[in-house]
This record gives sequence, structure tokens and C-alpha cells, in this order.
Amino acid sequence: MKLFQTLTLIAACVWPLGALAADKKIVLIAGKPSHGPGAHEHRAGCLLLQKCLAGFPGVKVFVYDGGWPTKQVDGQTAENDAVLEDADAIVIYSDGGAKHPALGGEHLATLGRQIKRGAGLGALHYAVEPTKEKGQAEWLDWIGGAFEINWSVNPHWDGNFKALPVHAVTRGVKPFTTNDEWYFNMRFRPGMKGVTPILTDVPPPSTMSRPDGAHSGNPGIRELVANQTPQHVMWVTENANGSRGFGFTGGHHHASWQKEDQRKLVLNAILWLAKVEVPKDGVVSTVTAADMAANLDPKPPAATKKKQK
Repeated sequence: MKLFQTLTLIAACVWPLGALAADKKIVLIAGKPSHGPGAHEHRAGCLLLQKCLAGFPGVKVFVYDGGWPTKQVDGQTAENDAVLEDADAIVIYSDGGAKHPALGGEHLATLGRQIKRGAGLGALHYAVEPTKEKGQAEWLDWIGGAFEINWSVNPHWDGNFKALPVHAVTRGVKPFTTNDEWYFNMRFRPGMKGVTPILTDVPPPSTMSRPDGAHSGNPGIRELVANQTPQHVMWVTENANGSRGFGFTGGHHHASWQKEDQRKLVLNAILWLAKVEVPKDGVVSTVTAADMAANLDPKPPAATKKKQK
């Protein structure tokens, strides 16, 4: 009886602590406006993902646009790294290369502190591409892979994902096909140590229709496509210190977020990144035409004529 009373008392003490456990904090960083209407809609995409997770218990999602969290100090805009210091997961959806928001100022060091304490990091679309000189080594350490110019390529093609691995991020996700700017021949860690491919397909010959260039083609990738070598366009990683990462190379077209299975896959990945248990049927969400049209960046006429990456 005494043992039962003791166990009951322990349970009574522990249960409220579990019930009052702090919500997981997820920060989505949206890059600046880019490309023509309906493409690289970083802010609208992040706000849509936030809306889809709004009713999920135990998580709070914050969106910061303009490429980095900011705050107002004495009427002036200042960077606000503090909002990242207690984030369980950080996801960047932005342009890449030299304009990658992670490469500005001391941003890489700031992100490094978060990963070191166990926070997760995810990269959507162009955000998988820092530069080889700055950021690539960190991306390989933190998320397992990166786009590398003169190695990786960025054609638009129909990714036909017929088989999905058994993993928390694929729960409830059915095979799907999406036309997107699916980057491939990514630079992964040696031996893909700790990296789990999630989306894999064989790119068609049409992906090599452009001349060789930093993003468009090279002899090595032409040989891989000719040999029908499967390519990984989404992956996840669990790192030695317990932090997690993922890279998702799609997301060029805002309209792609209408596709339930693609959207669910990314929503699942965001939860997994924050070490939140993904439901057996994945994250269930619905988006309307109004949702898709909301928060789109104003695109000046010049932007629609700008050469697209």
C-alpha cells in the first residue's frame, strides 16, 4: 500500500510537469522578394506553412521575413538574434549563393551556436545553396548536403516519387509527382554519413537540355543522367550531437504547396526537426485558393523580366 501511495504521489507530481512542458519553438526565416510572380515566394510560403501548423499542439511557429529576424530599437531596425537562442528548429526559405541570408554578418556563427546546443536546421529550395567558399562546410555538417555550383544542377522537371522510405517525415505521405525546380547531384557528406534520402528519382534526359554552366550542366552530371543514376532531392540527417537537419530542393513554384503530399512531407519534416513526434498519418492540413493567394510579394515589372536562376 505504501509503495502504491508513493507511486501515485510520484505520478501526481510528474504528470503536471509533462502536461505543462514548454511548447517547441520553430522559427521560419523568409528571404527577401525574388524572381517573378508565383516563384520564390519565401514570405508567402513560410506564412502558409505557419498557418498549416497553427493548430498543432505543443508547437509555436514564428515567421521572420526580410532574410533575418529583426526588431525595432529607438525607431531603427536592428537584427534580433535573440529569437533564435531558444528555438528548437530553424528553417530558411530564401535565395542562396552570395545572397544567402546565413552568410551575412555573423549569421553563420549565430546558427552554429544553435546547432551546437541541439537545435535543428532546415533549408528549402535555393537556401540549400550557400557558397563553396563560405557556408558549404557548415551546411554539410549541419544538414548533410548542399548545392555546389559546377557540380549540382537546377533544371525544372517532373519529380515522380514512387517509393518513400519508412521515416517519421514520410508518415501519411503518398507517392506524388510535382513539376518543380528539383536540384540534383547535391554535394553530400563523404559516404552520406548520417544522411537519409527521402525523395529520390531518375531525372529525364530533358534536364540536360541546357548548355554547361555553373547551375545548368557539366560533363559529370551528363554522364550520370545518361546512366539513369537515381538522384536525391530531399534528405534528412541526425547529427552526432543530437541536432537534426534537412534539405528540400523543391519549392520554386508557390503553387506546389497546394499539393497535399508535398506540403505534408515538409510540414512533417519541420516537426521532426524540432524533435516533435510526427502523427502516424502526418500533419493534416487544408489550404484554400485564398490561402494560396495571400501574402504574395509585390513584384515590380522588372522582376518578371529578370533572368531566372
